[in-house]
Order: sequence, then C-alpha cells, then structure tokens
Amino acid sequence: MNNTKKAMNGGKWITISTIISTLFQFLQVAVLARLLDPLAFGIVSISNVIIAFFQIFSNLGFSNSIIYKQENDRNVLSTLYYLNLIVGLVIFIAIHISTPSIISFYHEPKLAGVLNLSSYYFVIAYFGQLYMFLLEKELRFKSVAMLDIAGTVIGSGVTIALAYSGYRELSMIIGSLVMQTVKSALQITFGLSLFRPSWSFNLNKVKEHLRFGLFNMGDGFLGFIQFNADNIFIGGMLGIKILGYYTIAYQLAIFPITKLNPIILQVAYPILAKMKDNTADLKKSYLKILDFISYCNLPLLAGLFITADSVVPLIYGPGWEKTIDLIHIFVFVGIFTCLSHPLFTLVFTKGKPSLLFYLNLGTLLVKVPLVYLFGNYWGVTGIAMAFLITTLLNMIANFAIAHSLIGDFVENFLRDIVKPIVFCLIMVGVIYAYKVFVGHSGLANTLIEIMLGGTTYALLTLVYKLSFSELKAYRQALS
Repeated sequence: MNNTKKAMNGGKWITISTIISTLFQFLQVAVLARLLDPLAFGIVSISNVIIAFFQIFSNLGFSNSIIYKQENDRNVLSTLYYLNLIVGLVIFIAIHISTPSIISFYHEPKLAGVLNLSSYYFVIAYFGQLYMFLLEKELRFKSVAMLDIAGTVIGSGVTIALAYSGYRELSMIIGSLVMQTVKSALQITFGLSLFRPSWSFNLNKVKEHLRFGLFNMGDGFLGFIQFNADNIFIGGMLGIKILGYYTIAYQLAIFPITKLNPIILQVAYPILAKMKDNTADLKKSYLKILDFISYCNLPLLAGLFITADSVVPLIYGPGWEKTIDLIHIFVFVGIFTCLSHPLFTLVFTKGKPSLLFYLNLGTLLVKVPLVYLFGNYWGVTGIAMAFLITTLLNMIANFAIAHSLIGDFVENFLRDIVKPIVFCLIMVGVIYAYKVFVGHSGLANTLIEIMLGGTTYALLTLVYKLSFSELKAYRQALS
C-alpha cells in the first residue's frame, strides 16, 4: 500500500475514532453540566491548566523527533523510553510539592485533592506513550483509533457514573485517569511488535533528539502561556466560577477544531516527513490541508455562531446563558486557530521547530498585556476579545513563516477559501431566516436549524466544489 492509500486509510480510521470519541465526550459534558455547577468546572479547568503545563516537559519533543528522523534504533528508543518514565516521575513529585502554592494563588482548598489525584496521569501515561509515537510513524492508524475509542468509551462511562454517585469534580479526574490507563495498556499491546525496550540508557545516543526537542519544548512552554494566560488571569482576577463559564464557552466553540484537525494533521505529518526534501510537493500538500480544514471547520463554526442561543440551553440546561456571547467571540478564535494549525507539519518536516518557538514568543508578548488590560476594563468579555486579537495576529505571522518555507501560496489559498466562506454566509442566512419567521427555542427548532444549515452547505459543496465522481473516487480509496 503506497503512502497516499495509507493516508486515506489512516484518515478513515482516525475519523471513525474521532466521531465515536466526540459523541461520548459530548454526552459526558452535557450530562455533567446538569449535575455540576460552574465552580466544579472551574476547579477542573485549573487542574487541566496545571497538567497541561507539566506536559510541556513530559516527552521533551520526542514524538516529533522520532517521526522526523524515522528512528528505529532499539538502544536509542530504549533510552528515550526510560527517560520519559523518569521525567514522568519527577513531574508527579513536582505537582505534589507545588500544590500548596497553587491553592494559595487561587484561594480554593478543593484544588488540593484534584491536583494530587491528577498528578497520577504522569505515572500512567508514559508507559505507553512512546509506543503511540511508533504506531503513528509506521502509519498504523487503525490501532491508534481502536485504543482511542476504547479509552474514551470506558473513561466517559466511569466519569458519568461517578458524577451521579456524588463525586463532583473528582469524577472528571478519575474518569480521565481510567481513560489514560486503558490507552496506555493498549498502546503497549499494539506497539510491542515494533519495539521492546532493552536494558540500554545512554544519553549520548539521544543528543540529536534532545536538541530537536529543545526548541519544541520551548515552543510548548510559550504556547502554554499564550493559550492559558486567559485562564490564569480569569481564575485569579475574576474567580473560579467565572472561569467555569469561560471554559464551557471555549470548549464548545473550539470543539470542532480539537476533534477534526487532528484527523488531518495526525495523518499528514508522517506522510509529509517522508517528502521533506521536495518543496513543491510540500506546498501542494499544505494547500490541500488548508483547503480541507476550511471546508470541514468553517461550516461547523458558522453554524455554532448562528445557533448558539438554541444549542446552549438544549445541551447544558438552564444557568449557562452567560456563555452565549463568549461563544460568538470564540467562533472567530476557532477560525483563525484552525487555519494556523497546519504550519506545524511544515516546520517539523523541514526540521525547524525553532520557528514555532519564536512565533509563540512574539504572540505571548502581545497577548499577556492585552489580556491584563482588557480584563481589567471589560472583564471576561474583554479577555475573550484579547484572545481573538492575538489569535488573528498569530495567524498572519503563521502564514508569513509558511511563505518563507514553501514560497508564495497566499493567492492560491485566498482563491480556495472564498467558496467555503460564501457557502457559510448563505448557510447562516438560511438559518437566520428560519429563526426570524419560525422560531429558535426548543429541541425541534434546533434540530431543524442544524439540518437546514447542514443541507444547505452540503448542496453548495456538491454543486460548486465536489462532483459525485470525486466522492466515488474517495470512497473507493477508503475501501
């Protein structure tokens, strides 16, 4: 099977995995929103921020370096494996030591139990993580999909059961740990045929991986500060309950991106890494990725923008109306973010992770002052607007970097993106007309709005973008 067919087949399995995982996670959030208050979501959001911070240092950028270098040396992989385990144990201890300071900053004693329990993620996750990198390197996305589905289904079931049993915010943490335990066990099971650790630990043999990961880790640190500065400021300035509203709005608006884009990028990067010396092919592939991401993400985000006042009460129940205005802002954050994501496939394929580091450094220098200034004047809405402005500037700089790597592509990109934008505007107009003349409240109206929007966009795409013969070709490639 050639790389193109492997990519199509991999995309099929990751899509199946994402759809199933998304449905279960969506169900989980919808149920928990009715069982838990914004304070509980705020507490878990703080915990997630802390865990995300320490994840920056957890694999030292080995995932991208293993794929970029197509690493197969057993002794090198063994050293990376044991180094991961050591780092995970150090992080576990570091979280326990830093917990009192974190509680003091946020003035929330409930964080103690949540953080201490969350720290076990680093003891569990890194037994199987390197096997996941190897599965992706070898394009074994069916195995990746199967283990992801199993972990998500079991973890979501445990979370909901514990929430009903009165475990409140701890239900989300325990469910997450169960999910990761299942995934780690299956990662090892599926990956043992690719790698069995030897009793080898030689840091001299992994110097190139460590050098590659240095900027990657620096980029991760700056990216963490950039994407979490708003959460940090809200929790400290406006309170954890407000952070709960902010978190729900952000998660709903960014949901399509976090689920759809990895399908494309997870499959694309290992393929692009094999053509790293062919700039012309990289440019074509980058434009195809941007085009596909535009057609997948834009209608979902535009649909959420126009239906937010119907969807929020339906999914989360009463009491979450404050999130609607935030969702309208985050929809545009989502659009700019999804168009920025494909850059990482280029910089890692070209072996230049330092470019992402400098991009995030510049974005951070703009975002932090804006978040502080706008937050003081306009509260949580101001912080969301600061996030929007910096995301737009980041996308512009992102395209400038891509131009430096593959040459001029903007004209082709703008020509490609006109159609999905026009299709989205027509779709929004159709839904808006329905809401004005018929109504928008209730399950029936919400479902009709979604079906009208989806049908409108699909018909426009079939008529002006994809022919049935092309769809048939895609179906045959997937079979």
